[in-house]
Order: sequence, then structure tokens, then C-alpha cells
Amino acid sequence: MTKVLEKGLLTTKQKVLAFTLTLLTFVMGTSEFVIVGLLTEVSSDLNISLAVAGTLVSGFAIAYAIGTPVLTAYVSRFPKYPLMLSLISLFIVGNIISALSGSYELLIFSRVITAVVSGVLVALSMSIASDIMPESKRGSIIALIFAGFTISNVIGVPLGTLIGQLGNWQLTFWFTTFLGIVSLVLSIFILPRKLKVQKASAKEQLGLLTNPRMILAFFIPTFSIAGTYTIYTYITPILEEGLGISTSYVSIILLAYGAFSILSNVLAGKIASHNGVSKLRYVFIVQAVILGSLYFTMESTIAGLVSLMLMAVMIYAMNATIQLYLMNLATVYFPAAKDFASSLTPVAVNIGIALGATLGGYVVANGGYVHLSWAGGACALIASGLAYASYRMDRKQVLSSSEAYEGADY
Repeated sequence: MTKVLEKGLLTTKQKVLAFTLTLLTFVMGTSEFVIVGLLTEVSSDLNISLAVAGTLVSGFAIAYAIGTPVLTAYVSRFPKYPLMLSLISLFIVGNIISALSGSYELLIFSRVITAVVSGVLVALSMSIASDIMPESKRGSIIALIFAGFTISNVIGVPLGTLIGQLGNWQLTFWFTTFLGIVSLVLSIFILPRKLKVQKASAKEQLGLLTNPRMILAFFIPTFSIAGTYTIYTYITPILEEGLGISTSYVSIILLAYGAFSILSNVLAGKIASHNGVSKLRYVFIVQAVILGSLYFTMESTIAGLVSLMLMAVMIYAMNATIQLYLMNLATVYFPAAKDFASSLTPVAVNIGIALGATLGGYVVANGGYVHLSWAGGACALIASGLAYASYRMDRKQVLSSSEAYEGADY
């Protein structure tokens, strides 16, 4: 066992744990995103407008962004094993309520519960992976756990949408309930029972957000994701009107986009495993170039598709590095807030999605689809600047510590 850990290899238990946590994010991702493909059915069945049905998506994102850090700060003082099982059980209950919903009010209530619980589960999953996995494998394992969300978009959402269209939308939530039960059963046997718990008040943990270093790091993924979603929010009209692709092929292209985004998680693991923070500024420059390239490639169907697929490869390239970086910063400034820090990346991503969609809407209203590329590229360059500033601060802190240590020798 000692030799395995020294070599940075994963034990069988660690591999099964990684699979279980990835399955959990896959289930949560399916539950979150599947509603997008069922909005027409939901609006018709509940006698609400499509715009009101759309709040089931935005309401989930808002509840996730606001509720996740607050609840994580409150519950992180409790032992992780029973806490995880309790939260997964609440997730299952939330999906059951969704499946039984006969009104918009009950459905939005269940979505809010599911959103907040999902956010905390993601944060705890990342924290557990960081505590259990060998240091050399943490980046790749965290990237794998994040990949559960990506895979849910490629497999879970289309499957859930198909179930809802062949039967009814409530049946889809019975499907996600079943997936939740499978995750709960696995978690009962696989999750480690004795994990360190560092107790701190919610107020103390939320105080971490007043730390300038944490704020700076928080906005790195926000602007990176905003860059992609400035374009991705309008990907369907870009494909149809910009690249001249028939509507019947759009779903196939979106499936391909999802498949390419899985590669982004593989890339994220490799970056995080090799001093990822030092490379992030270059990663975002590459992202900016790819996003900006759409301005030139939109004249060609093939070239435009290449730009979009490369955009998919870059979308999550920073996730694992940022996740580890935020937790490491918390370890330095306030160790008891590590679980809270692990909740911040998904929150930053949700804010980035909202920012990108809003910015994209402004650009489309005032300049047209082709100019989305410049706006997206600008966001990625801002992320690069923030990453460079963080890296410079890290270097300065290391040099200061080194000089203080050398001075102490004399």
C-alpha cells in the first residue's frame, strides 16, 4: 500500500471512489440540464408560457449560485459521510417531488431544493477527492469528476429528453430519481467513513470571500466561461444563419460539440497535473484566439465548425486547476474553509454562464452574430490577465517567504 501511494498510483478503492463521485455528478448534471429539452412539454402540460417555463432553468442556476456557498459554509462542520448520504437522499426527494408536480409552483420549489443540494454535493465531492487521492492524481481525478457534468449533456440529457418525449416529462424525473437511488446505494458502501472535519462558523467561512486573493481567483473561471457562453448561447442561430447548416443537422452537431467538450476535461487533468496555475494565462490566450477565429471562419461551414469544436475542447480546460487553486488558497488563509472554497468553482461557472448570455444578447441586438467572437475573445483575455496577476502574487509570496527563511539563518 505504501509503495502504491509513493508512486502516486490509485488503489482499487480510490478508483471505485472516483467512479462513484463521477457517477454522482453525472446524475446531478442530468437532473439539472434535462429540463431544457422538455420545456415545451412542461409549458403545455402546466398551462404556462414558454418564458415562464424557462425560469425553471434560470431559477435553478440562481438557486445554485446563491444557495451553494451559504449552505456549504453551514453544513461543512458536520461529518462528511452521513452528510453526503443525507444530501443525496434530499436530492432523490427533490426529483420525486418534480416527478409528482402538477403545478408550476411545486415544480420550481423542487428545482430550487435540487439546485442547492446539488451544489453542496459537488463541493463535498471535490473536497473528498482532494483529501483521499494521491497528490499527483488529484488534478486528473477532479477533472474526471467535473466530466460527469459533461457526459450528462452528451448521454444523460438526450436519453432523459427521449424518455420525456416518448412518455411524459414526469417520467424523466422518475428516471433521474432512479439514477439518484443507484448513486446513494453505491455511496453507502464506497464513501470513506472517517474524514477530517475542520469546524468553523458559517460567518467565518463566508469571510473568505473578503480575501482579495480569493476574489481574484474566483473571477478567473467566471470570465473564461463567459467567453464561451457569449457564443454558445447563440450556437443554434450561428449554425443555421451563419454557417448555413440545415436545422435537421443541428442536434447532431450539438452532440459532436458535447463529445469534444469531454476532451476538455482530459486536457484539464493534464494541465492541473503539471503546475497548472503557471500555464493558465497561456490557456486563456489560446481560448481567446479560438473564440476570435470565428469572426473569420464564419464564412466557411467547415472552418466555422472547426472553430466551434475547438471552442468545446477549451471550455473546461481550466476547471481542475482552478478547483485545486481555490482549495489551496483556502488552506493557506483559512484551512477550516476548504469545503467552502471547493464550492466556489461551480458558482463562478454559473455566474459566468449568466454573464456570457447577457453579453451575447447585447452584442446580437447591436452588432449581429459575427461580433460575438470578439466579445467572447475579450472575456478570455480578461481571464488571462487575472490568471497572470494571481500567478505573479504567488511568485512574490514564495520569494518573500524564501527571503524571510534565509534571513532567519543569520
